[in-house]
Amino acid sequence: MKNNKHYNSVTFIHGSQIIKGILLVIVLMLFLFSLSGLLTSIKSDYRPSSQSVNEAASVFTGRMLFSLLALENQYFAASLTEEEKLDSIPKQLLKLSAQISLDDPRSLLGKELPGFSIFDSQILVAGEGTDYTNMPYESSPPNDEIPIGDTATQNIDDIQVDEGKSEVPNKVTTNGKKVVFIYHTHNRESFLPYLKGVTDPNKASNSEVNITKVGEKLQKSLESIGIGAEVDTTDIMERLVNKKLKYSKSYQESRSVVQEAMTTNKDAAYFIDIHRDSRRKKDTTITIDGKAYAKVAFIVGSNNGNFEKNYALAEKIHNEIQKQYPGLSRGVFKQGGAGYNGKYNQDLTEKAMLVEAGGVDNTFEELYRTMDAFAEA
Repeated sequence: MKNNKHYNSVTFIHGSQIIKGILLVIVLMLFLFSLSGLLTSIKSDYRPSSQSVNEAASVFTGRMLFSLLALENQYFAASLTEEEKLDSIPKQLLKLSAQISLDDPRSLLGKELPGFSIFDSQILVAGEGTDYTNMPYESSPPNDEIPIGDTATQNIDDIQVDEGKSEVPNKVTTNGKKVVFIYHTHNRESFLPYLKGVTDPNKASNSEVNITKVGEKLQKSLESIGIGAEVDTTDIMERLVNKKLKYSKSYQESRSVVQEAMTTNKDAAYFIDIHRDSRRKKDTTITIDGKAYAKVAFIVGSNNGNFEKNYALAEKIHNEIQKQYPGLSRGVFKQGGAGYNGKYNQDLTEKAMLVEAGGVDNTFEELYRTMDAFAEA
């Protein structure tokens, strides 16, 4: 006869273990609350945001990830060319943490030598006479502060905006659809000929007489040849002042303008951010058939997934301008990495461009001629 024995297992939990568990939970909660309080109390300029996380993640390209996998799996490595293979891990860590590349001395000197950072751009397509000594660059207010108050203006009676080139027949039509959206991230960029007593390019700023007039002219020029366009004149600088943000946060503010336009106008296909360059007149002006024109330059941000398509668009327009107005375009330039936004809202669409129109010494007469030429392209 078998004896059926039943064994019951009993687990004993010491009271000290329960107390330790409770204390651990309390400590974790205190840490999380303290961290949350710290992050919300610091200035918005230094506060982590989804945009800053996105920008940090954009440093890791698809090629970099693929190359890292190739370090562990030789099947991946077999498909990479020598140029595509990743540098040593220490070199990559140095580049990611300190933005220093051992293969590019500019990355070491750029932050130490005043003005040297303007050479960080890359010339993708060079216009006539363009080289690394006269590439476009934008001045910013000293100490990243936004100027308060306006300088007295002059010669404003000479500013006249016509309705475009009426003698040009309507070759195309968008049937009333506003397919082009024009805006201005640095909307107060102005021009020295209209600012009384101002000679410093870094101080060429005004809330009324500024780059938005150039955008308004482009809109009229496009409309005159049958292309529907909308121009936004939001005072981005005023927004920054009201929110107590630095000048470097300009693209963060203009981004919301573009996103709103994309939501409210489904017909909008092209998004043009018009700026004014800080180069002087000899680099930003050309005479064609006896008339002075303000040169244009195209900037493409490299820190976004739409780089290739936006680059192709900029190159196409550059080539068209060169055919009709040789020398009017300074070329196409790539900007990204440390010291640059690298996106310029171009990550939002595959048909975005940043256009540098003229420089601090150009007149609206010269700029308006260029906008007519740009619209034709």
